[in-house]
Amino acid sequence: MRPADSRGVAAAILAATSRGYAILPRGGGLSYTAGYTPPTGNAITLDLGGLNRILTIAADDLYVTAQAGVTWKQLHEALAPLALRLPFFGTFSGAGATIGGGLSHGALFFGSARYGSAAENALGLEVALADGTLLRTGLGALARPAKPVLRTFGPDLTGLLTHDGGAFGVKTEATLRVIPTPAHTDYLSFVFADLPAAAAALSAIAREDLAEDIYILDAASVAAATRVSPADMARSLRSVLRAAGGPLQAARALASFVRGGTRPVPDEGWTVHVVAAGRSARAVADDIAIARRLVAKLGGTEIAPIVPRVARADLFAGLNGVLDRDGRRWAALNAKVAHSDARTVIDGFDRLLAPHAGAMARHGVTVTRLCSALGSLAFSFECVFHWPDAWLPLHREAPDPAWLAGLTEPPANPAARELVAALRAATVAFFRDIGAASNQIGRTYPYVDALAPATATLLRQLKTQLDPKGLMNPGVLGL
Repeated sequence: MRPADSRGVAAAILAATSRGYAILPRGGGLSYTAGYTPPTGNAITLDLGGLNRILTIAADDLYVTAQAGVTWKQLHEALAPLALRLPFFGTFSGAGATIGGGLSHGALFFGSARYGSAAENALGLEVALADGTLLRTGLGALARPAKPVLRTFGPDLTGLLTHDGGAFGVKTEATLRVIPTPAHTDYLSFVFADLPAAAAALSAIAREDLAEDIYILDAASVAAATRVSPADMARSLRSVLRAAGGPLQAARALASFVRGGTRPVPDEGWTVHVVAAGRSARAVADDIAIARRLVAKLGGTEIAPIVPRVARADLFAGLNGVLDRDGRRWAALNAKVAHSDARTVIDGFDRLLAPHAGAMARHGVTVTRLCSALGSLAFSFECVFHWPDAWLPLHREAPDPAWLAGLTEPPANPAARELVAALRAATVAFFRDIGAASNQIGRTYPYVDALAPATATLLRQLKTQLDPKGLMNPGVLGL
């Protein structure tokens, strides 16, 4: 089903649930935690792609209301001419990933080091429940209409209905905070000999609230990102120069490219990338200076900031990244811990993998790591498993056809697939053992079973109240 508005979603849900069919909400279709995988054949997928309209941009009151099928790219491009932006403004996959999916599965990245995840910037929701009711939260819940400029007026129902994977209802609209687009932006990149040292630098910068983006890439990730064709490099350079903000800034950006070339980092090492932004050049320069001093104490070496410049200048470039550049598949897992526990998750994951090194080499399985800051309090560790295997339908549908034509699909590789599944299961268990949180829970992480008994009981009671037949995306959150 592909409704075009909220009432159509509500009617479709009621028609399905009244006949005993489960409802599986699908946004951009980019979940890698089985977010909309049918647990039974008696299920209907509800495609939210038809709800693709931006309903209100309130420039004076700094909010925007959009339907759930609007992509992060679409919303960013609508706000940009007004010199406005979401605080958190999208994921790497924002060309296809939707607002509804992001609010259901914990979307984060651009802006998250300062502003948190998508859910933390939501002011209110409209959600279609299992019985066809349309429920509003925030000030939208009032009987007398009010502008939705506050999230909480009484209990935080908006928070209750985010990160639920659609277990409680299907998001049809969302109202999000907007901010004036920062007038000034600057970039830093550093290289470290090992991941713990790089993580210490990330955490130091995050604690001081100096940047909007802070992330770590390993050498393999940077090599893949910078192994581009001359045409791609020219496109990236054009994007950087357009985004520079003036002739002087463009000259500085061009100088970074000339110094860095197409391989701006060493073949070995861990790189930390920083994006600082603010209302004044002086404020941004001060943040950059403090970050430099912090990193200098931790032994980092500054390098040309090509990676963060390109990432910010060429936002939402497309969905070619659903496959590696050599045509291999990948699947990620993530853990969120306190900054003081970063070393625990880094070292523990290395110990988990060590006994499997031989099997991984035999079957062509490799692992990359991406770490980032989620606000000033949380360290995000993401491990990505890569392996050669036959493609899924998404791998053929999402990328640009011309790019896909240059790849060769690997043959089916069930042995590698099974090894990756086993390693992912062991990793999820490890994350649970150390008390890590995760976003994009879906059907991958053991959420309900990981809760304290009283909390798990409350969650099940809420599920029963909102979805008495258990037909709203059954299985997500472990429900």
